[in-house]
Amino acid sequence: MLISPAYAQAAGADAASWTGLLPIALMFVLLYFMMIRPQMKRQKEQKSMVEALQKGDEVIAAGGLLGRITKVSDAYITLEIAEGTEINIQKASAQILLPKGTLKSLA
Repeated sequence: MLISPAYAQAAGADAASWTGLLPIALMFVLLYFMMIRPQMKRQKEQKSMVEALQKGDEVIAAGGLLGRITKVSDAYITLEIAEGTEINIQKASAQILLPKGTLKSLA
């Protein structure tokens, strides 16, 4: 007599455990579409921008320096930050590519 009710309760508990996991799964899906996917897209855009840098482009470096690229190598770029003043920075530290002619003071 006690065995039959135990089997009936076990069947109901199995369905309830799947229902309890549904909100957690929905949170992971929401996290992916709201945070992870856009971040991967930004990283891909940044990588393609860094790979496309060439001499004469105007950029803003990670430290806030503005300059015109005078030399490009595999890992480093040379920025002219003022007339006659050049610095070497890592390619990856170039954050924003500016439109041509933005830095008129270096001309």
